[in-house]
Amino acid sequence: MGPTRTIRRLLVANRGEIAIRILTTARELNIHTIAVYTEDDANHAAYADEALLLQSPSDFTDISKVVELAISANVDSVHPGYGFLSENADFASELDEKGMRFVGPSSDILRQTGDKLAARQLALSNNVPVLPASDNATSNLEEVRAFASSAGYPIMIKAVDGGGGRGIRLVRSPNELDDSFKRACGESPSGQVFLEKAAVDGFRHVEVQVLGDEYGNVSHLWERECSIQRRFQKIVELAPSMIPDRAVVRQVIDGALRMAASVGYASLGTFEYLVHESKPEFYFLEVNPRLQVEHTISEEIAGVDIVRCQILLAQGLSIADLELPDTSIAPRQQAIQLRITAEDPAKNFTLSMGRITAFSQPSGPGVRIDTHLSSTKPTAVGSSYDSLLGKLIVRSPTFEGAGQKALRALRDTTITGVTTNLTFLMGVVASPAFAQKSCSTRWLEDNLNGIIALGKETEAQGSLASKEPYLVSSTTETTSAGTAGLGAAGVLFRKGDAFKMELTGAGRANDRSAQREEHLLRIDRVLMNDFPNQLTADMTFSTASSSKSYAVNFTSTTQTSVASSRHRYASASDPTHIALPFPGQMVEVLVDEGDVVKEGEVLCVVRQMKMELEVRAPWAGTVKWVNDVEDSETVNEGLLVCELIPAEEKNRRRAASVFKL
Repeated sequence: MGPTRTIRRLLVANRGEIAIRILTTARELNIHTIAVYTEDDANHAAYADEALLLQSPSDFTDISKVVELAISANVDSVHPGYGFLSENADFASELDEKGMRFVGPSSDILRQTGDKLAARQLALSNNVPVLPASDNATSNLEEVRAFASSAGYPIMIKAVDGGGGRGIRLVRSPNELDDSFKRACGESPSGQVFLEKAAVDGFRHVEVQVLGDEYGNVSHLWERECSIQRRFQKIVELAPSMIPDRAVVRQVIDGALRMAASVGYASLGTFEYLVHESKPEFYFLEVNPRLQVEHTISEEIAGVDIVRCQILLAQGLSIADLELPDTSIAPRQQAIQLRITAEDPAKNFTLSMGRITAFSQPSGPGVRIDTHLSSTKPTAVGSSYDSLLGKLIVRSPTFEGAGQKALRALRDTTITGVTTNLTFLMGVVASPAFAQKSCSTRWLEDNLNGIIALGKETEAQGSLASKEPYLVSSTTETTSAGTAGLGAAGVLFRKGDAFKMELTGAGRANDRSAQREEHLLRIDRVLMNDFPNQLTADMTFSTASSSKSYAVNFTSTTQTSVASSRHRYASASDPTHIALPFPGQMVEVLVDEGDVVKEGEVLCVVRQMKMELEVRAPWAGTVKWVNDVEDSETVNEGLLVCELIPAEEKNRRRAASVFKL
């Protein structure tokens, strides 16, 4: 069966590696591609035929702006990637009304599957096991307390419209309930959550990759396992899963296919479960009606381009046209995906902002890396987007071989300029539990310190980054002479370069009567050029009446869009100072001067990418001073949140002993 419609002009409403992934596949299908980008995040746009500028990162989630751009670009289809608007039924409906196709499930299917409560009802109607849960979404704390009292702890609080770990809180005791509820609601676009009995001990997170066409046919590409996660955000994924009982896995897959068929699921989708590692027990969790971050490992074990399949399905082809593998037998390959992020595991995985100055990637048979990083120009990392820098994917006929390949590839990856989790990932892959396939959903968080330490030991045994001195020229003079004038952005400055500067009064640039002053700036010697980060040089500044030489050092203060230079920073010598332990965007400061707070009370909330993180009072006391940082302002690590005077002398001594930035 051939296509019933043709996609000729496709707008990709996303960024980063997934935008590149979609753009390149679409171009292989001879589809004209249009990217959208922001000024400080444009690497993916180079892979498109056209590119449209967005004014701010928030435009990625503004339905009216994206639709307006799509209309202006005369596209017939929009691919949302993942995140952003990928599960938004209103967005799909708006495109349909304007005569454009949403590359993904229909708005009706999105409403039935994207909402966690609706997806739960879908599972129940198809006799798929689910955990005890609330019947309705709520924004009422008293209803949450009532459910916890009835079901018993631990419970899960989940945003009805969350995803990617967003809006999920595990609550083990009553004293965690109030803040967990507030944070889950804060990470939910609708401000509503539903409640579920938690299954946390001995369970694996298993998901089924489903494909469906518009003729009622559904199929699958086996399953993936995503048990290695922290705060419900996946870090390492495997395909197929490590569940030894394939009969149980078959039941899980069959349940996913029943649910997909019952709603006439068309496009890609992932049906997620908790499966016990040793008992024939499993529970449906949710549907992700979109392309997944970890689709790569399903591609590797199936030998299929999933993005290509999705685009072909959107053009009306059938499942039979896709030439999928025979999934009645177990897959013959093992694949591992490792998410490389700009996070510091030693500092509770806080975001590391800055400019990536060097990047080199691994190669070899069975090694793939999906990334938006460039080896030829710096890439800025800020708080506007997810911390994901790239996905390292390896494939081998055996799990042991895949693990060995993953460790070697991690050692061959170099990223400088920001702190990454590369070393931590080495610890995961090198751990005995990983080799023994015994990592449940609680394994990573229960063993964090040991994994961090093992990662450092493993890295010391032989990463390419540690051999860097042996990989570059040993002739310092030659290297300096050859690169002193070439900056990180590829801008060449040389002795004798001169720049004419014309100065006009502020606000009078277009006033012909305004007085203009002309000056000349000449470079006499370049000492260090890391432009636009830093430029150090001897320069001569000339006016109409004088000329003077200076040693000049330009240092950028805006690399990470941190606008907090006017604020106070905490001092390690002052035991009353409460320092911000991580960078991000301030959501709200919850205390005022004069407030009396209890130990453990929330002082402020900061958003890092999708997650809201709390800063709590380390001791009881009185707030003497509070920073006047604005809501949504980008703040950096070390910012002084407040001065907190301990309530008692013993607490003051305790504060002095535990305080640190």
